[in-house]
Amino acid sequence: MLTMRHFALGLMTLAPLGQAQALDLSETFALQITPTVVSDYRNSGISQTMGDPAMQLDLLLSHASGLYAGAWTSNVEYGYDWEEDDNYGTRQEVDYYAGYYWQVTDDIGLDTYYNRYTYPGESKLNGADIYLTLDAYGFFIGGKHSHDTDQTSSGYFAGYRTLLPLDVGLELKYERIDYKDDVFFNRDWTRGSQTYDNWSVGLQKDLLGVTWGLSYVDTDLSDAQCLSFSGYGDLCSATVVASASKTF
Repeated sequence: MLTMRHFALGLMTLAPLGQAQALDLSETFALQITPTVVSDYRNSGISQTMGDPAMQLDLLLSHASGLYAGAWTSNVEYGYDWEEDDNYGTRQEVDYYAGYYWQVTDDIGLDTYYNRYTYPGESKLNGADIYLTLDAYGFFIGGKHSHDTDQTSSGYFAGYRTLLPLDVGLELKYERIDYKDDVFFNRDWTRGSQTYDNWSVGLQKDLLGVTWGLSYVDTDLSDAQCLSFSGYGDLCSATVVASASKTF
């Protein structure tokens, strides 16, 4: 059972955190290619690689009207599948997304997109997200709805982005996820919970043509709750995630 993945949409939603570039295909179309290396792929605060590094690639095709579409991929590792009594049969996540970004004013934007996530070799994990985000004067707030083979979930998030001295980008983010059913249990399985909170503090800096990132990520899940949800008790605890990316 997986949590939902939230990723930034390049220059449109993270403009304050870096000088993203794009390849102009015509007067109206641009292609943005962003390879990234992260020390841990965290989705809503929970590791998708069992704490190991991940290599990721995002291909974003945008139109001057605000329409965009793309594909994103990352290696994943989910360990042992207790239901099937064997290891999960996938090592890759491949997402396909499309959306519209409306630049209301210079300081206000509205972004909505649909994201289909797939796992080659383990189709039972496939699902989809719908996101809506409003950003204004550095603040952002939004919500998402997700559905996969096993369950439906929803969430909301809020945060703030700004540019610090020396062109260092700062992002603060809080998120609450609701799985609608009890999926997080205490050690003796006598008490369950449907929701959990996660938060992060991130810094980014462009240096030598590469965007370097460092983020503190944490959740309010106990080791026992994490174990009941993911099969491992150490995937939801606080960590520091380092990243390096370059946009072409």
